[in-house]
Amino acid sequence: MLKKLANIDRKYIYIIIALCIIIPFLTGKVLPIRVSTPVQRAYDSMENLPECSRVLFSIDYDPASQPELQPMLLALLRHAFNRNLQVIMMCQWPLGFPLGQDALFGVAKEYNKKYGVDYVNIGYRPGVSAVMLGIGREIRDFFASDYAGTPLDSLEMMQTVHNYGDIALLIGLEAGATGDFWVRLAGAQFGQKIVLGGTAVCAPDMYPYLQAGQIEGIIGGLKGAAEYEKLVEHPGGGIVGMTAQSVGHIAIIIFIILGNIGYFAIRRKGK
Repeated sequence: MLKKLANIDRKYIYIIIALCIIIPFLTGKVLPIRVSTPVQRAYDSMENLPECSRVLFSIDYDPASQPELQPMLLALLRHAFNRNLQVIMMCQWPLGFPLGQDALFGVAKEYNKKYGVDYVNIGYRPGVSAVMLGIGREIRDFFASDYAGTPLDSLEMMQTVHNYGDIALLIGLEAGATGDFWVRLAGAQFGQKIVLGGTAVCAPDMYPYLQAGQIEGIIGGLKGAAEYEKLVEHPGGGIVGMTAQSVGHIAIIIFIILGNIGYFAIRRKGK
C-alpha cells in the first residue's frame, strides 16, 4: 500500500484531473464565490454612472488570453447594457477585434440594443500612445468612421462624442502593458476615469495604480471574471472555469500529500 501511494501511475492522475475539470462544465455545479474589494470597486464605478453615460471599452488582448478575459468582457457588457449605458468599443490589439466584435454584438442582441444608438464599434487603429493622445483632442482624428466605414457623425450616439470629456468611464482589458499607457496618457493627462481588467499575470502590476487612486478598480484574471459574473448575477465561463480550476488544484494537492506520505513512510520503514 505504501509503495502504491509513493508510485501512483501517472495515467490515473491524468484521468482524475481531467474529470475534475470536465465535470463542473457538464453539471454546472459551482463553488461559492467571494467578491474582492478591487472587483467591487470596478463594479461600483459602472453601477453609479447615470443612464446613457458613455463607456469606452478597449480590447487589448488576443486569442491567447481569451479564456481569462472574454468572460470578463461579457460580464462587463451585460452590466453596461443592463444599466442602459452607451458602449463604444475599440481595439489596441488587432487580433482582439473579432473577440470584441463577437461579444459586443452577442450581448447587445440579448438586451435588444440598437447599433449606432446604444453601442458602436470603432475598430482598430495602429499607434497605441498616439491614438490615446489623439482621443484626448478629437476622436475623429483617428476614428473618422466605425469598423465598417460608416462616418461617426452619421451614428446618433457618436455625434456628441469628441474626446475623453464625453466619456464617463474607460475600461481596458489587458494582456500586456497597454494598460500602463492608458493610465499615463488618458488618466494622468486628461483625467479619464479608468477600470482595468487583466490576466492573472498582469493584474499584480495594476495594484499600485489602484492604491494611488489612478484607477477606479481592478478585475484580475479568471477569478476576477467570476466575481464580476456573481455581481451581475449572470454565471458564465468565469464561475464555471474557476470551479474546474479549483477542484483540479485540490486534486493535485491531494496527490502530492499521498505521494509524500508514501515516500516518507517507505523511507522510515527502510531505516
